[in-house]
Amino acid sequence: MHALLTLPKLVYRGMVWLANSPKTLLLSYSMLIIICGTLYNHFEKNTTFGDSIWWAVVTASTVGYGDISPGTWQARVMAGILISVMVLLVIPLITAHFASKLIVDNDAFRHEEQEELKDNLRRVRVLLEEMAARQGVVTSEGSADPPAASSDPAGSRPPRP
Repeated sequence: MHALLTLPKLVYRGMVWLANSPKTLLLSYSMLIIICGTLYNHFEKNTTFGDSIWWAVVTASTVGYGDISPGTWQARVMAGILISVMVLLVIPLITAHFASKLIVDNDAFRHEEQEELKDNLRRVRVLLEEMAARQGVVTSEGSADPPAASSDPAGSRPPRP
């Protein structure tokens, strides 16, 4: 079972690595275009390298002008793979990266603010424990539970809603 999950885990890690860096995403896109253009030039004998790169760019962008189209089965399979990779992986990753930059939570706490809140809560906790000790209310050490209700005679405190 572990062997079956190894490849999907590696693919997922690679996707996360690509998605988190626009430089690596653009580099991989450029490499994909150059590799596919080179392979197209190899499979289709009557094309120049420039035409092959043009074909790869047009195919990857899913524009498909039709001025150059693959004739061999190898080039057609490569075109299908190139289109699939672009539509299912690269374009969504680029879109997700830009969308994540647009969605910024301005209300999120910075690390320093979080640490300050934690310190304040610790001080409040100490003060509450001191107050509980003065009033004779027993609390368990380190517990987040509220102190148990004291046995006051006949409701000297109003009930909580």
